[in-house]
Amino acid sequence: MQAVRSRLASAYLALAGLILAGFPMVPDGSLAQTVWQVACGWLGAAAIVVGVRRHRPAAPAAWWLVAAGVAGNASGIGVEAILTRTMAEPGFPSWADAAYLSLYPFAAAGMFLLIRRRSPLRNWSTVVDAGTLTTGISLLAWIFMVKPAASDPDIGLLGHVVSVAYPVGDIVLLAMTVRLLLDGAAHNTSFRLLGTALIAFLAGDTAWVVVNQLALEPGPMAHKLLADVYLVGFLAFGATALHPDVRTIARPAPPRPVRPSRRMLAVLASTSLVGPALLLAEALTGDVSDAVAIALGCAALFLLVVTRMSQLLTQLDMQSQKVRELAVTDDLTGLANRRAWNAEVPRAVERARRTGTPLAVALVDLDHFKRFNDSYGHPAGDRLLKEAAAAWQHHLRSADLLARYGGEEFVVLLPGASADEAGRVLDRMREATPLGQTFSAGIAMLADGEGSDELVARADAALYAAKRAGRDRVALAAGRAG
Repeated sequence: MQAVRSRLASAYLALAGLILAGFPMVPDGSLAQTVWQVACGWLGAAAIVVGVRRHRPAAPAAWWLVAAGVAGNASGIGVEAILTRTMAEPGFPSWADAAYLSLYPFAAAGMFLLIRRRSPLRNWSTVVDAGTLTTGISLLAWIFMVKPAASDPDIGLLGHVVSVAYPVGDIVLLAMTVRLLLDGAAHNTSFRLLGTALIAFLAGDTAWVVVNQLALEPGPMAHKLLADVYLVGFLAFGATALHPDVRTIARPAPPRPVRPSRRMLAVLASTSLVGPALLLAEALTGDVSDAVAIALGCAALFLLVVTRMSQLLTQLDMQSQKVRELAVTDDLTGLANRRAWNAEVPRAVERARRTGTPLAVALVDLDHFKRFNDSYGHPAGDRLLKEAAAAWQHHLRSADLLARYGGEEFVVLLPGASADEAGRVLDRMREATPLGQTFSAGIAMLADGEGSDELVARADAALYAAKRAGRDRVALAAGRAG
């Protein structure tokens, strides 16, 4: 079945190639040319319907909307031909414009559903990047497309609305295209065909804007080549849905890194310079007629850049915090590690001396841990260490610090605890040790003039005394000598 579907897509692409290659040979302005174009658009829409029914992709409503937009836009060619042949002066706007414009809301709604499916979680860095690119290009579109379209005094209010609707529709499709390209999801064959379709329509509209702005009169072959660009869009939409990859095109994308690549950074920087470049160009020509639009565009780009910088700084702060936490956290148990312990004990000793309160330090060592590892394997040993750390934490006071000293050895800092109170805490911990295991521990109380290293060394000696006495017990270190 997969092979049959792949052959169908291949046959469609072969047919599309013949259609595109044959179109320039059709007489320009003929009925055959109109039929060719309309049939091409309807073929693309029909291919979408067939592809959706065969492959049953996620978010099918997106594809139905795109099919409606493609069919409507292609029908506009036929409507315009009928009006031209039946009316001396069809006028502007006409019903053909309504059909042409139907592509934009339908296709944009379909792309919106697809984007939501591919990006279920809001990826704000992608949104800001897409907004920056779209804003820069929109500024160009305003000056060279929207403003000229809205300045013709001979077309009336409705004519102005329709004239502006074309470039605005292009901007919306452009925003959707950029958003799809930046979402970080896999770019399979269907995705590339979809991008080809969208870019073809944008390229065709842009080419006609250039032709109109420069008051060019394209000859028959140039006219047919321009029309062929739209046929590429029609057929590429159909190929997108017919290809088996359409089933996975709506697969959710992984989170996109907040940090932009160098290429993206260069693109964003270039886009941010669009406004100043336009202002400079107008200043050099002595006709600064778009100062307000350029100022608003520059302000929008500036705010987007500041937002992007804020995102990067937030990510940097989060990463720095994570690095700091990793530097003082044991990977396996989540407890403080030896680095954190070595930094905290001297501070605790100094506080105890300054306040005159007692301070206890205990070393804890799981009994026969090597034998446990040899019997049950290292994964079981790791599980014992994690479960023991979690269980012991519940029996500590809020001021106490439990840290992993190394291997199966742990240390406990008990500020303000007497020897009896420290012993009771360690006994509760010993009884809570999971998986039927036990530990031995040694406790040392801070003595006058004693440093942190000596305090820990006495606790270590008490630990070995507990082991020599038979394990599964807590021993109190002797007072400091001398």
